[in-house]
Order: sequence, then C-alpha cells, then structure tokens
Amino acid sequence: MPVTTPRTAHWARFFTLFAGVLLASSLFSGAALAKDKFRVAWSIYVGWMPWGYGEQAGIVKKWGDKYGIDIEVVQINDYIESINQYTAGAFDACVMTNMDALTIPAAGGVDSTALIVGDFSNGNDGIVLKDKSTLADIKGQSVNLVELSVSHYLLARALDSIGASEQDLTVVNTSDADMVAAYASPDVTAVVTWNPLLSEILAMPNANKVFDSSRIPGEIIDMLVVNSDTLKANPKLGKALTGAWFEIMATMSKDDAAGIAARTEMAKASGTDMAGYDAQLATTKMFYNAADAVAFTQSADLVQTMAHVAKFSFDHGLLGEGAADAGFIGMAFPGGKTLGDGANTKLRFDATYMQLAADGKL
Repeated sequence: MPVTTPRTAHWARFFTLFAGVLLASSLFSGAALAKDKFRVAWSIYVGWMPWGYGEQAGIVKKWGDKYGIDIEVVQINDYIESINQYTAGAFDACVMTNMDALTIPAAGGVDSTALIVGDFSNGNDGIVLKDKSTLADIKGQSVNLVELSVSHYLLARALDSIGASEQDLTVVNTSDADMVAAYASPDVTAVVTWNPLLSEILAMPNANKVFDSSRIPGEIIDMLVVNSDTLKANPKLGKALTGAWFEIMATMSKDDAAGIAARTEMAKASGTDMAGYDAQLATTKMFYNAADAVAFTQSADLVQTMAHVAKFSFDHGLLGEGAADAGFIGMAFPGGKTLGDGANTKLRFDATYMQLAADGKL
C-alpha cells in the first residue's frame, strides 16, 4: 500500500506555538546574515519527492558546491511539524502548499518567499460520494476530511461552484491515516482527500468522484518557501536551490534510462512503484520547464487564487487572532502586484531565480 502523507491540517499546531514563533521572528527578521550552511525541510508527496532524490543523487550538493555553500536536505515525517520548525527558525527553507505558507509562517510573522513554484494539483485532490453521482448530492451529508487542510479548501471552492456553503453539510475531521478505513464503513457517505488515498477510495464499490482539483486548476500549489531575510542576505542559496531543482526536473521528465531511474527512486521512497508514482504525476501539473513556472508565477490568475485562499483562511480563523479581514496579511507578486496590507507583507511570490534558470544564467 502506498505511503500516505502530507498537506495535513492545522489544528492543535499554530496558536500553541505562536508566542515562540513571534519571538523567533523578532530575533531573525531583518537581521539575517550571510552564511554558508543552510537547512531545507521536505516531506513525502508526489511533487516533493525530487528533493529527496536530489539529495540522494548528489545534485543538491553539486549546486551547493558551485556556489560555495553547504545545503542539508532533511526529510521530516510530519508535514505540518516541518512547517512549524521552519517558522520557528530551525530551517531556512521548507516545502509547503500556498495555503499553508499563508496561514503558518506568514500568519506567524515570518516573512517568507515562494522561491520555486513546483507544481499544482490537477486532479490529485477530489470529493467522493457513496451511491450518489452529482456534487449537489453532498448537501445534508456528513463529509469526512482533514479539517483546515487543502481538502477543506477544495470543498469550499466546490460548494461555491454550486451556490452552496458549509452550512449545507457537516464537516467531520478525519485523519488522512484513517480516511480509507472510514470510507469503507457503512455510515460514511462522503469524503474529500488526495492521492494516493483518493485512488484507493475510488476503487471501492459505489464510489463516485463528483469534483476534483482539475476544476480549480492552479489553486492548490506546491512550493519551496525560503525565509525572505535569509534569501536576501544569501542570494547564492536561491541560485543553488533553483539550479538543483530544474536539473532534477530535466532528468525526471524524460523517459530515457536516467529519467526512469530517477522516477523509480522517487517511487520507492514514497512507498509505491513507478507505475503508481507516474499515475500520481499524471494528476499533478509539474513545471518541468523553468519558463512555465515563471509564466505561472507572473500570471494574474495567481493573485486571484491567493485572494480565494486568503478569504477561506480568514473565514476559518487561520490568519491569527488579530486579523480583521482577509487582507490582514500582505502578499507581493511579480510586477509590483500586491494583495492585502502592504504594511504587513509576509508572503512573496518571486520569479527572479526561476527566471535565471529559464535564461540559463545559473
């Protein structure tokens, strides 16, 4: 059975650590110094397996050596814990979704930059109903999902599409580890989850997918986020990480011996085989080409997406106790575009280093 992991929920994480995070941010914000050793945290998910492969294959080391720096790539088994550790200053960079970048480090006061926009979910996340075949049938049901996760966001966007809201149903918080077993029980009739769990559930009798992330393309984004002050003081880190990433992308995207070997290693590390991993890649829009990643990051659609994310996050109390509205946290985008409070900008989408990769200047 494939290993199931990340992109899990926020409950019991943020506010208990809030004071410590604020202390860390006050100590490090604006005072990051040039250095030569860095730590990057990653966790298992189809779009983040390249980091583990890049470490194992020596590609990250090669690019670190090129710029005279040492980069330690560390696998963290608990996804949310990895972001908490990054937010507290234990790591210089960490993989995370766009929503989690906004609601954990940015909401915690840690100015963060999306250095690499690696992919977006394009069918990897979905809503499944038992014995029902249309999204409208979800009304009145109890829906099992990982509360306050991207699954919860997907549900909210799906309900928007039919003029419904969460008031029309009941959300039942369910661990990703329990999701398949929960769906198999007679009293569970609706779930929202991600691959490989989604595929396992769809293989069960009377399971019907009524909505998936391909209906909101580009909204559930997987990124490598770097502390903004650290990046500003150490541009070599941005160059090395971006160069390593797109070298890995160039290798794994091919069906030659090297590409097959790379994806095979990623599949093994994620607990599946290459066929299983390729199936997950098929519902993930990977930006194998740096120019495509740049175009996505510079698109006006990204600004609109983050407006949706900010609204969902505010409505669910994820922007912090002091948030008066969805614009409480400022966000910056390429071309001078902004969202929210410019005096409280804590999340930045920066295509600078990906553009260098696209131009062959790394």
